[in-house]
Amino acid sequence: MIVAQTKKTSLENISYDPGYIHAAENAIDICLRVQKGERATIITDLDTLAIAASLYDELIKVGADVHSFVVEDYSVRPMLHMPQEILADLEKSDVTIYCMQGQENELQTRKEMMGVINRTKPRHAHMVNINHEIMMEGMQADFLAVDAISRKVWELAKKATRIIAKSPAGTHIEATFDPQLHWLKTSGIISREKWGNLPGGEVLTCPADVNGIYVVDGVVGDYLCAEYGDIKSTPLTIHITNSRITKCECENKALLEEFLEYTHTDENSDRVGEFAIGTNIGVQDIRGLILQDEKIPGCHIAFGYPYCEHTGAKWYSSTHIDVVGRAFDIWIDDLKIMEGGKFLIEPAE
Repeated sequence: MIVAQTKKTSLENISYDPGYIHAAENAIDICLRVQKGERATIITDLDTLAIAASLYDELIKVGADVHSFVVEDYSVRPMLHMPQEILADLEKSDVTIYCMQGQENELQTRKEMMGVINRTKPRHAHMVNINHEIMMEGMQADFLAVDAISRKVWELAKKATRIIAKSPAGTHIEATFDPQLHWLKTSGIISREKWGNLPGGEVLTCPADVNGIYVVDGVVGDYLCAEYGDIKSTPLTIHITNSRITKCECENKALLEEFLEYTHTDENSDRVGEFAIGTNIGVQDIRGLILQDEKIPGCHIAFGYPYCEHTGAKWYSSTHIDVVGRAFDIWIDDLKIMEGGKFLIEPAE
């Protein structure tokens, strides 16, 4: 439903935690490298105004031409579609920032937005579900250092035929890879060629095949993360054969039921569409915040949409849900690159 409203919400003169200043400088100056005179679009919501305001202030400070949108000025939530006025503005910008809370059934709106982003190729920062804790931890990272370790992992992973990941909770999965599919580095240093999540810090692809058991003793993604948070005390065990979920076990029956329903939305919702290694060395532990938790050094996977436009995968799903565990050991072919969630390799120079 479209909202008829003449007075729009401003991001000017909004107070926020002083700790946001460095996080905003990281986002605008380091990750997006915004230059004076560039056109920038911020999309936010009422729940995220303070964070969006910190980004707005830094954009103004560097001399950007800033256009801001608070979605509740244009539509009721949850939104069925991204408002056309916002999509039209995105078409014109050099830099775009999506900084707001996701709601159930809003994946379609983000896909409509990303359709414009992937076609026009601005430098795009994706900050869905960003919050105070993430601004004060993951967004405080040294993103140049994160990029250096990410480049090293990417250099090794793109040549890999097999990656094995194990965890103390019981994860033991083996993934193989198609050399025709692309590995992506999303370290937080964002370019026109590949938009990125902030906070950044992962190297990912769509795997050819995954087999084994993945024990989620961290978080599950999408709207289930806000609902269940850190599930260390009631982990979700996922059995995977030929990249498909064959069985799930969890003492939390409500979580189990919702996860199974989500991963059976369409014919590929139960298929592993993403295999990733987290590289944000500034993230120290799982916080129950998927945007940050998936970047913790370790191995996470996602079921559903395989980011076809970037990986080159030839199949589709309408859903995408990440699952994250703790304290991984990881081998790329015969090289052990991580033990207990700590990298054993040196960053790229």
